[in-house]
Amino acid sequence: MNTNAGLVVVRPLLDQTAQALPWMALLMAVLIGMGGLTLDLGRAYICHRELQASTDAAALAGAYALSLSTATTSSVTAAVTNFSSATGGANTNPNLPNVTLATPSFKCLTSVANMGVLCSASPTGSNALQVKQTVTIPTYFIKVLSALGVKSAKTLTISTASTAAMRGATNAQYNVAIVIDTTASMASNDTDASCMSTRIKCALKGVQTLLQSLSPCTPSSTSSSCTPFDSVSLFTYPTIRADTTSRDTTCPTSNPTIWTYYSTPGIGATWSAPTGNNPTYQITTYKSDYSSTNKAGGALNTSSALTIAAGGKSGCNGMQTPGGLGTYFAGAIYAAQSSLIAAQKANPGSLNAMIILSDGDASSSKVTSSPKANGTAYGSSIYQCQQAIDAASYATTNKTAVYSIAYGAPASGCSTDTSGPLKGITACATMQKLASSPGNFYSDATASQNKGECTSTANPNLTLNNIFKQVATSFTVARLIPDDAT
Repeated sequence: MNTNAGLVVVRPLLDQTAQALPWMALLMAVLIGMGGLTLDLGRAYICHRELQASTDAAALAGAYALSLSTATTSSVTAAVTNFSSATGGANTNPNLPNVTLATPSFKCLTSVANMGVLCSASPTGSNALQVKQTVTIPTYFIKVLSALGVKSAKTLTISTASTAAMRGATNAQYNVAIVIDTTASMASNDTDASCMSTRIKCALKGVQTLLQSLSPCTPSSTSSSCTPFDSVSLFTYPTIRADTTSRDTTCPTSNPTIWTYYSTPGIGATWSAPTGNNPTYQITTYKSDYSSTNKAGGALNTSSALTIAAGGKSGCNGMQTPGGLGTYFAGAIYAAQSSLIAAQKANPGSLNAMIILSDGDASSSKVTSSPKANGTAYGSSIYQCQQAIDAASYATTNKTAVYSIAYGAPASGCSTDTSGPLKGITACATMQKLASSPGNFYSDATASQNKGECTSTANPNLTLNNIFKQVATSFTVARLIPDDAT
């Protein structure tokens, strides 16, 4: 009995039944806390991605606004705000309450300028901008740990930044018609340090720069297989005999046979490339074979007729300056526009661009048509600068982006424009009016023939190479760049 009584007393002390319950209670709190931590941090990650996406969108919207000819710091800031996650923005999100949007930081980055996107290309004087957003979100599970004496956060602060250049990303396929003046004046020397050669050679160097800046083939193309993307055709004036254009596209190059100016093709005429002994303005058809790598930035393909005509093959001068007929370039503009319409039909979804390089002084005595009664009618020997402007305006109306490059354009000239709405217009003013917009007008500020007579307010202080590089980048759209870009 005494033994049994002792067992009764000791047994409860030795019984381990349910000893794990306190430990389980403690571990459950820890497991719930860890699970809550995972849920809260997972939610924070999602919120961070959502905030980063809206910051990227706001930066790209601001960069696009930066590229507009009417850009101001206010208009760019408004574009950023409109696409942000701040109150009233297009990317507001219930997961991101009370987002704080910092004032955009406008930047003039050397790395972006080296791509041809100059700070002067924007009225704001910047070629990139940085956007920052911040949001504070509450935690739901992490704060439960405080019940266990663990100091835990009741909120999490998330910050994102995004930097965008106003151009640089390839967007659309382009058909590009380049109209190069090959009249006698282009054979004179440009003694500026950026040229130090004949004006035609300096102009062709610019064309080479343009070709190396374009995307000849689609991204899926290889070095041996090209699906055409940006296609380029060369035009010139005076008119030449079609069966002699090969003198500009084969090596060694020589002068083609010139013809008197004709008012062909007609305005709006369906394009048909002239052949045989017919007069033409076109030197090459639209080509995408100008890169040896089929990529932007690659060395020029010296087997391409376009490369040869542009002077890009050693031992070949490229397009020559036969001269002898003076300047009348309304016909070349209409021909280029007619060909662009045909190229666009062959490449649905593509865009058209025309680049006109000239001194702008149209006053040829070799226009065959008789003067028209109203003076401005196409083919008239009078109002020749007005006719060129009308031709470019026609191209713009038909959705071609027209770029004009005044090369040595004087603050005089246009001697046939003696009355009418543009009476007394200068060669420089003619080049300005050819462009689709003020931002599309360029003037070689360093040419020895310029002497400061003709300047571009929107694009000041550019050499020909810089001009052609900037024109090429204008075919691109805003793109994101590293936040630490310099």
